[in-house]
Amino acid sequence: MKFLTPEQSKFYDDNGYIVLDILTKEEISELSQEYDKIFQAKAHSNLEATWDGDWKKDEQKKEVKSIHGLQMYSAAYTSLLLNEKLLDACEDIMKTPNILLHHTKAHSKPPGTGSPFPMHQDYHYFPFEKDSMIAVFISLDAADPDNGGLCVYPGSHKLGPQEDVSNVTNYHYLDQEKFPIEKATPLTLKQGQIVIFSYLLIHGSYNNTSTDRVRRMHLIQLMSGEDVPLVAVHLSDCQRMVLRGQCFTKNADIRKRFVKENSL
Repeated sequence: MKFLTPEQSKFYDDNGYIVLDILTKEEISELSQEYDKIFQAKAHSNLEATWDGDWKKDEQKKEVKSIHGLQMYSAAYTSLLLNEKLLDACEDIMKTPNILLHHTKAHSKPPGTGSPFPMHQDYHYFPFEKDSMIAVFISLDAADPDNGGLCVYPGSHKLGPQEDVSNVTNYHYLDQEKFPIEKATPLTLKQGQIVIFSYLLIHGSYNNTSTDRVRRMHLIQLMSGEDVPLVAVHLSDCQRMVLRGQCFTKNADIRKRFVKENSL
């Protein structure tokens, strides 16, 4: 083990997630400041990312602003991808020295109107052969159920892929009666804490019902260099960038140097 204790490793294996303190106060401060600068610079873009579908129960207007690929806007987020302690923790969890980037994204939930996310598995968005995919969820604000925090079904990663019941294209979620958000375990996070979880873990998040507490998060999805996607979907900026170790599956044919690969 490079970062996790044996007890933390067992907790992850049993529950499918782990909450960790990895970043320094200085790193958290820089990421927070750069985050706000990026969102301010792109404020006039269409950033609305509330999910469509018949899972919605509340007809009131909800919103969540989202930007993908923050490493394309700020070197602070490029450096984050190569954070040694973070990669040590991911290596312990993924059980491979070869770690590749899949994509990154940021969600900002405003107070009072911040959208919930229905219970889902990331698997349905980008299924992989060996299920090596993990999410690195960085909470840039203190978060709890009141301001739209994350919630999980501990141990649900062991169930494997569950039925996707979405009635709209491009969105995937589970049966909300079978996996109600009310029975999920809420995660109360301090600013800068990181949750690493399996893409098979059933999770979602609450409405931001607070009056003055934004909930900002940054998500990094990582995959093993030994894994391959089952379908060619979700092709993102810097996908398959090697963050640690090596991977020799990229096509080196000079005639295809401008082709965006899906690794299938």
